[in-house]
Amino acid sequence: MPFLNRLQQWADDRPDDTAVVVAGRHLDWAALRDAATARITDAAAVTILAEPNSVDFAISFAAAVAGDRQCAVLDPAWPVQLQADIAARLDNAVAAGPPATAELRDGLPESPFLIGLTSGTTSVPKAFTRSRRSWQLSFDASIEFFGLTQQDKTLAPGPLAASLNLYALSECLYAGSEFHTLESFDVGDVHAAITHDGITRLVLVPTMLRLLSERGLAGCVDASGITSIICAGSKLDARTLEAARRWAPRATIFEYYGASELSFVSGAGLRSGAPLDAGGTRIGKPFPGVDVRILNDAGDRVPDGTDGNICVRSGMVSNGYLWGDDGQALRCFDGWYTVGDQGYLLDGELHILGRRSDMIITAGKNVYPHEVELALASVPGVAAAVASGMPDDVRGQRVVAGVVPSHGGITATQLKAGLDDVLPRDKRPLQYFALAELPVTDRGKVSRQLLLDWIERGDTRVRRLG
Repeated sequence: MPFLNRLQQWADDRPDDTAVVVAGRHLDWAALRDAATARITDAAAVTILAEPNSVDFAISFAAAVAGDRQCAVLDPAWPVQLQADIAARLDNAVAAGPPATAELRDGLPESPFLIGLTSGTTSVPKAFTRSRRSWQLSFDASIEFFGLTQQDKTLAPGPLAASLNLYALSECLYAGSEFHTLESFDVGDVHAAITHDGITRLVLVPTMLRLLSERGLAGCVDASGITSIICAGSKLDARTLEAARRWAPRATIFEYYGASELSFVSGAGLRSGAPLDAGGTRIGKPFPGVDVRILNDAGDRVPDGTDGNICVRSGMVSNGYLWGDDGQALRCFDGWYTVGDQGYLLDGELHILGRRSDMIITAGKNVYPHEVELALASVPGVAAAVASGMPDDVRGQRVVAGVVPSHGGITATQLKAGLDDVLPRDKRPLQYFALAELPVTDRGKVSRQLLLDWIERGDTRVRRLG
């Protein structure tokens, strides 16, 4: 594992300092090292780890990737049959020899250590591998970019089976910095941890940040000790940003673009008092050690300001897929890798538009729903928004949007007026709908197709705005 040599160093130099805290249970560096070392002899060449958050998770993870071992981290909430299917595929796909060492040491830099799983179009997630070197390079880049220090106390309140939180744990172990999490996400428990444990740094997704900020403001929860907030998963909307800045006034709020297969790509930090980029698609400049280009489908570079495939060249890119690759999931153009996300570069900064498969073509114009949703989320009175393309005899598709009002009602006139300065006219929705809730899949992901289904069948959760 990329952090094991460092873990040994921290255990030698600062044995009694806290390394990991989960739901109030503390583990110092020496205890973590000793417990992981004791577990190595039971660790297979390839381990499937499907456990809820606990200090035991950290111990098992460290042991499972010692030497040249590999570990696949699965969501313990996944169905038993799905986990069994993944295990069977791993048996066939991974050529695992006997574990080479019983020591808690990093393996060879180019050897794979992590088998990642991403959502896909099939019921079994796609699987890819990451090398130890790729994560070491990612650690060095993120520590520099986010300014992580050994004095920080990081809280990542989501499940460790999610790559965002697993990375945060590993990054802290590499940096010798204290890591906290909870058994499960609960707003009250997170607020208590921030207040009582002296948390200085949060790593989380935007929906969690909004809940913590808005309820923290309502409950007068002191977040003045937080100096950095790191968000990923989707772009922050204006309402969440504003609430977070009021709740944690000293924090720099970072958001970044990346992908499990690509690692970090670009990012930006909004410092206290800096102006908001409401409704914008900008996601900052490339990470340290990362080159970004926009290429067309032929692999040719396009001019600045022109949409195309966001392509990356860095040492942090994954090794590729073990299974599930349809030829489009991770493409390579002469050393430049892309997962198919669309965007453009302008003045050295990357702008994200979304996946091509989501693109709406209306009257010959390409419109990305992500851009429309960001713009709508910046309109006062909008709690959340989703946009999609509805079949249209004249235009091919027309842009429609559903919004969840933040309080009371909202009108189409208010929405149209709110978009005047943030979205070009030819990208604006032609129809607006008020939603009782966002249309989401069984796995909690917002579904643009479900919005269309609701509209078509006159679902009671959707109401057209005149």
